[in-house]
Amino acid sequence: MLYDAYEMQRSMLAGASALANFGAGLLQNPANPFAYFGGGAIMGSALEVFAHASAPRGKPAFGLTKTEIDGREVVVHEEIVARKPFGQLKRFRREGVEDSPKLLIVAPMSGHYATLLRGTVQRMLPTCEVYITDWRDAKLVPLSEGRFDFDDYVDYIIDFLTEIGPNAHMLAVCQPSVPCYVAACVMSADKHPCTPRTLTLMGGPVDTREAPTAVNLLATERPHAWFEQNAIATVPMTYPGAGRRVYPGFLQLAGFMSMNLGNHMISHWEMFKHLVQGDDESAEATKRFYDEYRAVCDMTAEFYLQTVELVFQRHALPKGEMLHRGKPVDPGAITDIGILAIEGERDDISGLGQTRASLTLATNLRDEKKRYYMAEQVGHYGIFNGSKWRNRIAPVVEEWIKANA
Repeated sequence: MLYDAYEMQRSMLAGASALANFGAGLLQNPANPFAYFGGGAIMGSALEVFAHASAPRGKPAFGLTKTEIDGREVVVHEEIVARKPFGQLKRFRREGVEDSPKLLIVAPMSGHYATLLRGTVQRMLPTCEVYITDWRDAKLVPLSEGRFDFDDYVDYIIDFLTEIGPNAHMLAVCQPSVPCYVAACVMSADKHPCTPRTLTLMGGPVDTREAPTAVNLLATERPHAWFEQNAIATVPMTYPGAGRRVYPGFLQLAGFMSMNLGNHMISHWEMFKHLVQGDDESAEATKRFYDEYRAVCDMTAEFYLQTVELVFQRHALPKGEMLHRGKPVDPGAITDIGILAIEGERDDISGLGQTRASLTLATNLRDEKKRYYMAEQVGHYGIFNGSKWRNRIAPVVEEWIKANA
């Protein structure tokens, strides 16, 4: 019923958004005399803000068609090199560029599409042959394709690294830090030929007992049954995945928005003021951010519930209780992967120390194969996007890849 009620509301808001957009265009049209005096400009701007906030959104495009290498423009081609039911492996091929480090960026399966990491991909393109996990919206996967749980996630990572080939590097942003670490342990124990040369973990919940945030506390304050009863819904009949049990993306978005509701309200107020003042460039910047931020997708119930239990409630990895396909996961098996742990000083999703724990767990890894970097005055989103990522954090990642090539 929850999902059906949301779909009804979304349909109504879509119509209201279209009407508001029409009204904004009418009031802001240069041919309309009311656009120049009275409340025309204010009303038009208010309608535009509402139209943007309530518009339905699908999967965004990466739109990365070129990059710059050594001062010259290089054409970039987006290719799908492996397809699986719940995700695909994308490659950004740079025309005429060979012999660069191969980098797999593992995007979060946490309610947003992989395009949330567009800035991450864009910044690494000049120096790396970039691949990314492009997870599929669970509501679009038919029930006939079966389940997708934590073990499957780890297997997908191993399969994608195998597809890329030996000597690749891996970068995990936030949520996938734990399954990527597990994959590294499993591949190291199995002496897999495609074990990554480096593993960079950015703002990941490796050990959420360290500096717990509001997200961590929510997971520990409520029993597992609460999440199953209140966070899981059934996909409506209007989608290919009808009948699948999922954690809806709109619930995840509502949770993130409520955590920083004041900041989001201020952002929209600033956008309104920019529109009234005719500062379209500043308003467009805010619109682009929320176009990506509000584009959400569903994840399977089994993966979401297992992540809550294993990562946030049981702390299975740091306690030595993590299993993969019934076999114990041993961080001590990692002996030759360069691990770089990156944290943001102001991260309100993964607190300081949670990602750094990955270095402590790798008991048989030499100190020179470990590195920790704390980005000062950087929040969770700024770790992988924005000017601080481009100018301060990405060079550290590039240096680490080069040192462990």
